[in-house]
Amino acid sequence: MRPLLSWMFFSFAALLAASGPLHSARAADPSESAAAANDHGITRAAAGDLDGALAAWERAAKLAREAGDADLGARALANTGRALGERGDAPHAAPLLGEALDLALALPATPEAGETLVSIGRSFALLAHSDPSEKSRAAWLASAHRALAAALERAEASGDRRLASLAAGRLAQVYAASGRDDDALALGRRALFAAQEIQALELVALWQRDLARSLVRRGESDAAIDALRQSVRATEAVRPQLTDAAAPLRDELRTATIELMDLLLHKASATSAAAAREALLRETRDVAEAAKTTELRDYFHDDCVDRARARVRSLDDVAIRAAVLYPILLPDRTEILVSFPAADGSAARLERFAVPVGAEELTREVRNFRRLLEKRTTRQYLAPARRLYDLLVRPAEAMLVASGVDTLVFVPDGALRTIPMAALHDGEHNLIERWALATTPGLSLTDPRPVDRAHLRVLLSGVSKPVGGTAPLEQVRAEIGAAHELLGGEVMLDEGFQVERFEGALASEAFNIVHVASHGEFLQDATQSYLLAWDGKVTMDALSRSIAALPFRDVPLELLTLSACETAEGDDRAALGLAGVAVRTGARSAVGTLWQVNDQAAGQLVVEFYRRLRDPSVSRAEALRQAQLALVRDGRHEHPSYWAPFLLIGSWL
Repeated sequence: MRPLLSWMFFSFAALLAASGPLHSARAADPSESAAAANDHGITRAAAGDLDGALAAWERAAKLAREAGDADLGARALANTGRALGERGDAPHAAPLLGEALDLALALPATPEAGETLVSIGRSFALLAHSDPSEKSRAAWLASAHRALAAALERAEASGDRRLASLAAGRLAQVYAASGRDDDALALGRRALFAAQEIQALELVALWQRDLARSLVRRGESDAAIDALRQSVRATEAVRPQLTDAAAPLRDELRTATIELMDLLLHKASATSAAAAREALLRETRDVAEAAKTTELRDYFHDDCVDRARARVRSLDDVAIRAAVLYPILLPDRTEILVSFPAADGSAARLERFAVPVGAEELTREVRNFRRLLEKRTTRQYLAPARRLYDLLVRPAEAMLVASGVDTLVFVPDGALRTIPMAALHDGEHNLIERWALATTPGLSLTDPRPVDRAHLRVLLSGVSKPVGGTAPLEQVRAEIGAAHELLGGEVMLDEGFQVERFEGALASEAFNIVHVASHGEFLQDATQSYLLAWDGKVTMDALSRSIAALPFRDVPLELLTLSACETAEGDDRAALGLAGVAVRTGARSAVGTLWQVNDQAAGQLVVEFYRRLRDPSVSRAEALRQAQLALVRDGRHEHPSYWAPFLLIGSWL
């Protein structure tokens, strides 16, 4: 279950009722200890301690009863019911929500009481959505209707347009869940109008999405597409205010992007005119691209994404010998948009391929593949490797071969970021045996230019000895020594690899290749991701700040190599760190590892990569391919656990 960020207080006060715990503002004269307990529950839930939160809210409800504070009591009970519902304990959640509803209905008609009613109604609706029992579902929808209708009546009587929009929109969702499509559409339009009146863009985005769903059920797909376009635009406008504390709202709004891509692709498949179909496919890719950019902004919490976008060119303009594969994961299928270079040098053409495997099933297959890949003593990985090849590459295989491309550039999404495409298998060969490969977090985040080999300035750093309880990397000394023979440059090894010295060198000298051979991790929280130096950790934040300290350098950072990092299996958010490392550090490309690789194999691969890279006729992607193939052909390291986790991220030229 995801961390309970939905319980955090965030800036959209009205949406507290819709997406998280009731706020802890005091009633007129509550017991201080009851209010403090309610506050404590919210704090514990925000930290992911649901048991601690439940205990605090139970105490808050008890003290509120003793103090005769129905307002605070309703909030504490509603918080408890919502938490139990998210945990999947509907039998215990429903009675508490019912008690909260009775208390809230008896409260004076204040804005706070209205938000309480909306929150309770929303919680009942979520219970109904998750329960397969028709009887329970009907009862919970009825309770949701009772709470939301009361909130709407009070909001309209008081002239509170925000609360009226919130209550009407959530009530429209209840009508939709009950099969009352006409009522849902009418009430949804009322909610949207009220939100537009007060320019509440977060609500505009939600209700446009819901309006689109109603229009789809009525067969009005073009109108639904227009509504979803407006939802996505409103979301982008309000996005800077959607911090981690607003995670539930952000997750709700994210569905509009998926639904828009779904409808655009359906329309493209039914469109016979080539130009119109191409335009729909490009719009779909643009929508997906915007979503990826937003996801990276949310992960890194800074403007590195915008800096990267300012200096890139369209991949369609430079992918002369490369095809770009853009998987889009939808609930009922996976679509792959493939950009093929045109033979005459004109604009690349875009094609779509669909397989009837939805996001959940594909994610399970990906998780299994990743788990089996790391088992060096078996070949169990081959079955999922072949299935994933059949899903992601086989549909376009004939066109890829006919186009004569030598490089495949993947723009992965979700769980696909956690696996190496190099180890996909066509039944006879690994994918890396057929094409050079690269990956990028987004088309608009890649600056594809060849390496300027005539002006290399190289920093080679690493730790070979055990530091901070980590295992020694005994081959690092040989790896850095061999790389130095090939490339020259400055060396910082073991005791010489000090945090301050390393960061100072990056900030003062215009290196264009930086190599770090040391333990490191990409974590869910970008600020905690790090590389291990001799005397401490170099965080990714510090690394990017040091590199960015010379923003007007004449020589860009061409390549950042991290040869001993790892990303936790099954952690899609942590994989964003590796996927976006080139963007974060301002490098044109990066080579990183998905998991810790055998020390000897890593050293051998990296040195071979640099040897190949010295040749001006060899691209970065082809240099890595040849280095990986050298291990494939080495009887000691042919298993993909040794060579596959090395990813080239960003420019492949």
